Amino acid sequence: MRGGVVQSEAKGGSTAAIGDVAGQAAKAVENMRTALTDSGASLHDVISTRVLVASHRREDLVTAWGVVRDAFGDHDVPSTLMGVTVLGYDGQLVEIEAVAAVLDS
Repeated sequence: MRGGVVQSEAKGGSTAAIGDVAGQAAKAVENMRTALTDSGASLHDVISTRVLVASHRREDLVTAWGVVRDAFGDHDVPSTLMGVTVLGYDGQLVEIEAVAAVLDS
């Protein structure tokens, strides 16, 4: 399973936590968990992530990474953390892409 996750609210499509890197990272993790659950997977099935942060400030990247890392706990997956110029939605600062592997049952 492969899925990109943005922090947009499911209802209305508005961007969550405008201007708040940690808040957007938390919302992206929440949306990722929902997408994984809907696919019969969990965070423990994730085999890699890519975290994109629309910022040139290293502190913002570290903030987003801290939220994502805390969500995974002891499940230390290979990950890429990237600062980018812009993301797809107005006000969007964080996007998480996750690849999960699950066995067909």
